[in-house]
Amino acid sequence: MRDVDYYELLGVRPDATPAEIKSAYRALARALHPDAGGTTGTFRLLREAYETLADPELRAEYDEDTGRVSGDARQEPRRTTPAGPAAPRAEATRTASPRAARARTRTRRFGEDPHYDPPPPRVDVRTIPWWHTVDTACRVHYAQPGSAGHGPAALTAGAACVLAPTLVLTSPPAPVLVAGLVLLAVVLGAGFLLVRRQLASLREARTFQDEYRGRAVFGHPGGDDDQVAERRTADLLARYLTQLPGARIFHGLAWPDSVFADVDHAVLCGHRLVLIESKRWLPGHYSVDDAGVLHRNGQRFRGGGTRLAESVAAFEALLPDVEVRGALVLYPSRAGEITTDPGDGDVRPMTPEEFVREAGAWLAAEPSTVDRTVFRAVLGQVVS
Repeated sequence: MRDVDYYELLGVRPDATPAEIKSAYRALARALHPDAGGTTGTFRLLREAYETLADPELRAEYDEDTGRVSGDARQEPRRTTPAGPAAPRAEATRTASPRAARARTRTRRFGEDPHYDPPPPRVDVRTIPWWHTVDTACRVHYAQPGSAGHGPAALTAGAACVLAPTLVLTSPPAPVLVAGLVLLAVVLGAGFLLVRRQLASLREARTFQDEYRGRAVFGHPGGDDDQVAERRTADLLARYLTQLPGARIFHGLAWPDSVFADVDHAVLCGHRLVLIESKRWLPGHYSVDDAGVLHRNGQRFRGGGTRLAESVAAFEALLPDVEVRGALVLYPSRAGEITTDPGDGDVRPMTPEEFVREAGAWLAAEPSTVDRTVFRAVLGQVVS
């Protein structure tokens, strides 16, 4: 990849404020996103530039490495001397050392090891509380809102079977007989309509099964070098969450009215939906406070962003009858360990192992149900 200056890429001055950097990034991201016709390499570099310059510590390190002024000096106003204004920043940059001049255009992800790939997570199934409670041989129930099911049809059939012999064997008076026959006709008519409706529902369920041929995974995780975390999570979902017969897994989903893959993954089981973002972040301990702010090692984390809370809100509006939660699955970006304090919120940082145990247990409430209407609504958001 060619050398690029992060400030030039974003189109901002080296003394740009955080708000200016954020505004420039958002404008470019909309235009350069791969789903809008941009290239994955350019968009990846744009994201690297923003993540570096949006973090004060990483930005200070980048400025020092590229021969610019330090972060403290950047915040100070320009001073003048009796001899006139201070030398322009560009001139100071031009007089920097050759090493700094070369470093100015070097692409780099600070704090990360570009050659480090997090190992594929493996979870001992003996440590998964819900694993052996799921009947994997259970027949999947393809629920559909408005379907009466077998109960009402069986009830009306039973009522007809009781009412008809009663009228024949008891020889009631004529008025009672007429009323009984009218009631029998109503019961038989209702039973016919319910049976007809149930048969139509069964035909729709068979058509649904034939359409998707038992598939449980839809869409594809990202294939770029910096999307290894998405591929690790995709493998995790396929390896463990498919233990739930009704689980349906989706990769690359858009919010309603969006054309971008705003959500990395989702798992739907019954009327519960988990939205997932996969991140490669620095080793450390991650937690979320009561205000939903992400922390690393007790300090507010500025080394990466998440829009998972917005994703949860968007899908709650799309699927008002479905419980929606978010999971931030974290992988180390260099050798080291990630630990988490998930808390009780709807958006929770998790290690891959914690995700399998905790999110899997929550989804296992309806392990064998696929609501066809909800499924199609979620599938309709897949863009990858």
